[in-house]
Amino acid sequence: MPDKRSILFLALFFCCGLLHAQSLNLKLQTAFARLEQDTQCKYASVSLTVLDAKTGETVFLARPDMGLATASTLKTITSITAFNLLGKDFQYQTTLGYRGIIAADGTLNGDLIIKGGGDPTLGSWRYGSSKENTVLKTWVEAVQKAGIKKITGSIIGDDTVFGTQKIPDGWIWQDLGNYYGAGTSGLCWRENQFDIKLQQTQVGNPVKILRQVPAMPYLHFNNELLTGAPGSGDQAYAYLPDKNSIMYLRGTYAEDLTKRTISAALPDPAYDAAFRLTDTLYKLKIVAIGMPESTETFASLKRQMPQADQVIANIASPKLSEIIFWLNKKSINLYAEQLLKTIARKAGKPATTANGVAVLQDFWKTKGIDPNTLNIFDGSGLSPGDRVTTLTIAKILASAKKESWFPDFLKSLPIYNEMTMKSGSINSVLAYAGYQINNGRDLCFSIIVNNYSGKTSAIKAKMFKVLDELK
Repeated sequence: MPDKRSILFLALFFCCGLLHAQSLNLKLQTAFARLEQDTQCKYASVSLTVLDAKTGETVFLARPDMGLATASTLKTITSITAFNLLGKDFQYQTTLGYRGIIAADGTLNGDLIIKGGGDPTLGSWRYGSSKENTVLKTWVEAVQKAGIKKITGSIIGDDTVFGTQKIPDGWIWQDLGNYYGAGTSGLCWRENQFDIKLQQTQVGNPVKILRQVPAMPYLHFNNELLTGAPGSGDQAYAYLPDKNSIMYLRGTYAEDLTKRTISAALPDPAYDAAFRLTDTLYKLKIVAIGMPESTETFASLKRQMPQADQVIANIASPKLSEIIFWLNKKSINLYAEQLLKTIARKAGKPATTANGVAVLQDFWKTKGIDPNTLNIFDGSGLSPGDRVTTLTIAKILASAKKESWFPDFLKSLPIYNEMTMKSGSINSVLAYAGYQINNGRDLCFSIIVNNYSGKTSAIKAKMFKVLDELK
């Protein structure tokens, strides 16, 4: 039986904890009211949820059931769902094979086929095993080992594993030609993007296009991009009409910017992968007689996509934990969208975005979360039509805390305002979601402001003042 001294200590401990919790709640009430009443939020919708990350208990709620555009904080939900449904060691597989017969003189009477498995990292510069030159070297060595010295057919990029709809419903036209609006593909390549090197001229005059990295000889560029005034920033946008080889550059690029590079989306990543392998082999005097082809080529000609008779190389992606690290650190929309389609495929459904959303909603429904609080069109948050409550985001963050893979997820989140959290920003939307330790107590939170006015930097500073109360 505990003595009086122990009972008194426990009573004081719980009283202090209760007083601190009440104090934090009052501080958050004051800080949130100040934000909500700020002139930048006059026409805005503002919500904040703070939970105990270990127990899920409520610490603070303000408009917790208001469905709001999440921007990139939606990536936390996609990441956590992928960890749950795929496992942290999950890897994609990409194969290189051929159909036809290799003659005694090394002539392949047939085609080489790159079969994508949905790997968003293939050709990416972020991982040693997936870099473009590393992948091409692996493929070249496999071709040489197979004894192939000439190809009578073509090198074909097969991206059929993810279907034909590359752009999620709800994305806006202005985003689609840019690297952050790159569509999904069963066969991704270089994160489905390339760089355009620029040179500014006098303000108001056209910016010069110096070159593309890598060179894009099969695209034509209609340059309407103008040199902007100093301080006006990067307002350049690439536009690429569907199934078109003409890319339009529009907007302005400030005279004082030193990067002089913008990144655009590949129109057909599977074709580009086939094109690069064709070119690499040609330089080694292994010539493919036919032109590079992709799924879109066969679809336009109403021809059936051929399948390989013999696989000669397999490339495994980095593990899911490594993919999610970069997904959240650099807020890579493509990675999130690929994962959403992957969880649909893992569930035995056609790998579409809509099916991925349904699988995600069904999974969280089994965890007690109303699917109506997860009204989403994509996995990245790029769609301005996404609507999620801060309470649901915080609950999902709290659920992750109990999992063995949580350290990998936590490591993926950036540091802002000396806090571990994911940010999200699209037109008039700013959001943060993450974790913070307060007086030894693990907290998780989600704060979202929709339809604010004025500068993003100003509303960010005001949101940080609210979150400062969690420190």
